[in-house]
Amino acid sequence: MTEVAKRAGVSRQGVYLHFSSRTELVTALFGFIAEQEGLRDSLAPVWDAPDSVSALRAWARHLAAYHPRLMTVDRAIDRVRHADPDAARHRATVDENQFRTCRRLAERLDAEGRLAAHWTVATAADMLWGLIATDIFERLLTGRDWTPDALADHLVALYEATFVKN
Repeated sequence: MTEVAKRAGVSRQGVYLHFSSRTELVTALFGFIAEQEGLRDSLAPVWDAPDSVSALRAWARHLAAYHPRLMTVDRAIDRVRHADPDAARHRATVDENQFRTCRRLAERLDAEGRLAAHWTVATAADMLWGLIATDIFERLLTGRDWTPDALADHLVALYEATFVKN
């Protein structure tokens, strides 16, 4: 909080007038970044999709477009979360929100009879959530020079081949 206050040009007490804890500050910062990066607009095609397969495709495209823009923030939080309870709480909130989205997608696939036979809603949600890994995105985008469009196309193909009953 001291460093934030110093950089903002206010007193530490001034920061605490707005944020009662570092967790609240980190959450507000992430919310601001999410708003600036257009999280709500990026997710709209997922929730507005006419069917579960279209929603899954939109989810893959959302991840490929949105997640890379937050990799630096994600890495910073991940680096300190084991030693910083505030960062750990924030990471847990993000994980919970992402998992809820994955579960909703798996439930929709299942409800429409499109979930591939070897998956349950629980295991499909787990795997979809597990595939939101910064390492995967970083390796492909940075290490293999994929474009976000190529990543989106291949995620769509992977998700459909893996989770969708033909």
